This record gives sequence, C-alpha cells and structure tokens, in this order.
Amino acid sequence: MSLPAGRFIAFEGGEGAGKSTQARLLAEALRTRGLNVIVTREPGGTAGAEAIRSLLLHPPGETGWTPQSEALLFAAARADHVAHLIRPALARGDWVICDRFVDSSRAYQGGAGGLGDEPITALHAFGSGGLRPDRVILLEGDQTALAQRLVQRGQAADAIEGRSAAYHRAVAAGFRALAEADPTCFARIEAIGAPGEVHARILAALEGLLP
Repeated sequence: MSLPAGRFIAFEGGEGAGKSTQARLLAEALRTRGLNVIVTREPGGTAGAEAIRSLLLHPPGETGWTPQSEALLFAAARADHVAHLIRPALARGDWVICDRFVDSSRAYQGGAGGLGDEPITALHAFGSGGLRPDRVILLEGDQTALAQRLVQRGQAADAIEGRSAAYHRAVAAGFRALAEADPTCFARIEAIGAPGEVHARILAALEGLLP
C-alpha cells in the first residue's frame, strides 16, 4: 500500500510579515485534520544548517558576508536541510511547513544583493536538486507597518534585519517579481490584519491542496 503524498508549503516575505506565526497556525489547522506536520525554518532545521544560521545572522568580524558568501552559505544550509529533513519527511507522507526556502535567497541575495536569479537557482539545483514547494505563501504588506512590527518585538536586529530600508524595499520588489512570474506556485496573501484573519486567507489559498 503506497504512502499518502506529503506536501511542502513554504512561507516567504520580508521581515515582520508574520511568517513564523502563520506557519504555526497552519500546522495546528493541518494537525486537526489528522495530518502529520513538520514545521521547520531556513536557514536551519538540522544541526548542520543551524550552525550555518548562526554564522549568517551573526557574522564573525566587522565586515560581514558578501552577497556571494551569503548565497553559498544559504545554499549549503539548504542542501543539508533538504537531504536530512525535508525529503525524508515528504517520502514518509508528512506535510512540511518551512519558514523561508529558496525564494528568499532569490529575493535577498539574487535581487537586493545584485547577484541575479541564475546563480541562486544554479546553486539550488546543485545542492538541493532544485526542490520546489507545492505552494509558496508570500506574505505581503505595507513596508512601514511591517517595520513597526519589528520595533514592537523589542529584539535586537540580526545582520539581515538591520539592513537599510532601501535594501528591504528591493527584497519586497524581488518577491513581487517572483510571484508575478509564477502565479501557479505563489499565493500572495495580505499580511496586515489580525493573525486569525491572515490565517483564514491562507487556508483559502491552500484549498486545492488540503484533504
């Protein structure tokens, strides 16, 4: 008897968009339907990828990473994550919900970092076999409102969160371009609103995948 097909959902968006909250709410909703669900994140999810996460978000030295170095480190973390967590979970028939995946690298290092899309997708093809989510939930909203959410958290910004407003506007533009180029895979969701309201929008966008 064959195992049920696992599904892979990635949450994308800029800083403060509420990806972690919405990933948790979606996991809870799926579990009430009797599904096995794994919630993970990038960079991270495995011991090796979490070690690389620490290097990325808190770089040693004073100069930080170049966009090229960042792209390579993200790709290395993702390769470990895909090989040791995501693909085995999908093979078991689990649903995997990931807070960021390769489209973040495409928008951040490829778009805002100026590397272009081709190097990022080539690294992903080499390191992770080009794995794509079944659906990308792109959380979008007014940049000022999202930035205010970060302030309200009261946490010190990491090396990527603390970049300029112009950089983050470029990231948002990169995500928009990716979603417009692939409307079948991407579901664009308004992120401003109460968490329950945003969650309802996400469930509606996933209706075709849900059992």
